[in-house]
Amino acid sequence: MEILKWQKLASRYLVQEKWATLRVDTCKLQNGTVKDDYYVLEYPNWANAIAVTKENKIILVRQYRHAADIVSLEIPGGVMEEGEDAEAGVRRELLEETGYSFEKAELIAQLYPNPATSNNITFTYLLTGGTKTHEQHLDEHEILNVEEYTIEEVKQLLLDNKIEQALHTAALFYGLAKLGAL
Repeated sequence: MEILKWQKLASRYLVQEKWATLRVDTCKLQNGTVKDDYYVLEYPNWANAIAVTKENKIILVRQYRHAADIVSLEIPGGVMEEGEDAEAGVRRELLEETGYSFEKAELIAQLYPNPATSNNITFTYLLTGGTKTHEQHLDEHEILNVEEYTIEEVKQLLLDNKIEQALHTAALFYGLAKLGAL
């Protein structure tokens, strides 16, 4: 059986804020069923990076994440600004969060954080040839440490479940595969 897209019959917004928008859709499914309360979270797109220095170290950042109430070890990245190209966004985020600039950038994955409930895409880049060129320039709510790990150390962190953010774990597997490290 061919799976068809749902037909959106109506849509209204319940919340429209800077960081998240919640809408409720009424949809008709291919079997004729009408779903009148399908909630969709609209988020801006994100860009993140497997950032590799000239010394072949992978840059990770450690920061507190309030919703999960954890101190999280993650890859650098963040929200893309309106109208911003994904590569420009990831380079900006890296410079702000880590102070590193990179020679090359390659898009290696486009992932939906949760396509059942949200509409945004995370663009994952592999950046290589990184050198520290600036000091951090963090947003007012960011407090993070920049850490460098060997490829083998990152593989062990993944095996030990020390990187808890699912999109970042997936990105690291893509990045390690692209680097020939899997």
